[in-house]
Amino acid sequence: MSLIVQKYGGTSVGTPERIRNVARRILETQAEGHQVVAVVSAMAGVTNNLIKLADDVTGEGFPTEREMDVLLATGEQTTIALTAMALNSMGAKAVSLTGAQAGIQTDGVHTKARISNITPDGVHELLNEGNIVILAGFQGQTSDGRITTLGRGGSDLTAIAMAAAIDADLCQIFTDVDGVYTCDPRVVPSARKIEEISYDELLEMASSGSKVMQSRSVEFAKKFGVVFEVRSSLNNHPGTLVKEETMSMESIVIRGVSLERAQAKVTISGVKDVPGTASRIFGAVGQANLLVDMIVQNVSKTGITDISFTVHKDDVAKAEAALRPVMPDLGEGVTLEATDGIAKLSVVGIGMRSHSGVAAEMFKALSDSGINIEMISTSEIKVTVTVAEGDIDRAANVVHEAFGLGAA
Repeated sequence: MSLIVQKYGGTSVGTPERIRNVARRILETQAEGHQVVAVVSAMAGVTNNLIKLADDVTGEGFPTEREMDVLLATGEQTTIALTAMALNSMGAKAVSLTGAQAGIQTDGVHTKARISNITPDGVHELLNEGNIVILAGFQGQTSDGRITTLGRGGSDLTAIAMAAAIDADLCQIFTDVDGVYTCDPRVVPSARKIEEISYDELLEMASSGSKVMQSRSVEFAKKFGVVFEVRSSLNNHPGTLVKEETMSMESIVIRGVSLERAQAKVTISGVKDVPGTASRIFGAVGQANLLVDMIVQNVSKTGITDISFTVHKDDVAKAEAALRPVMPDLGEGVTLEATDGIAKLSVVGIGMRSHSGVAAEMFKALSDSGINIEMISTSEIKVTVTVAEGDIDRAANVVHEAFGLGAA
């Protein structure tokens, strides 16, 4: 008997009927002779409503992150109970578990916790008793009993981590799309589904704004060798298989184009170009647990330079608060400025390692369309630029077409 972990996103469980559809799919999997652990997200829209409630009751203030975790965790707890109820009403034997009950232990960083350990003995015990286990995604518990949440896309991470912990034979990530596409098909209508993709490629796409998978989840899968499939919960079409790269994968230069809106650029101007400056700046940002992506430092000719980096626009206030205490240490005349209204566009492909000219082709396509590039960042298998947020949809279509990624 094989063991399968399935994850269902918020859209997949967005209505009572969809929850029953998920329950039927889980039952079909069990009927094929498999043990099943199903990880579910909060119903579509529930998390946003909970955040609005928190804003309404705190007014001008900010909800404490500890209490936000307690609040947000209830979204998944509602879904696990409803899914277990649906299964039980169909004659199955199902038990719901919160992250804490499933043995998921995290560090103490509220709203963006990291999994530190999983003790799945209770999950194994329930499975061996013939139960289907319905597990709350997105959450865990600290060693001293505090509820934590894992950040955006945390249910994916729950599924991948649990699959590794219980040595599952297969992990399936069910969502509202048929798999991983060459670009978001809602933005680029000609985007096509990718049959297989390497961990590294999907990791770069996820970190560049692709919403199909959370980057931390892909990173975890790569570290522990968890092969998983991204597929739709609304049909039975094959999805996209995510695994370690193979030689044949390098023949494709560009695997996909990803975009990320709602970005902001933070610029510190007039700093001295001396050792230790970047350490002070990004040490403060790191202590605030902020994720920084692109970093650009201007060439210094006078001993004075500017340093810019991007963060999500929702993190700008935290970044400014973290940097103000270190500003006096950076010298006189140093200024701090944050600008939003920008977006990131990336092209990704492991074939870039052995093919040149990708960046030039991307820049030419954007230039020919009159789209201005503000910042540029590269890695071994990715080229990223920032553009005005109002240009991002057009930029994605232009670049997608330039690399011939559309459906035949």
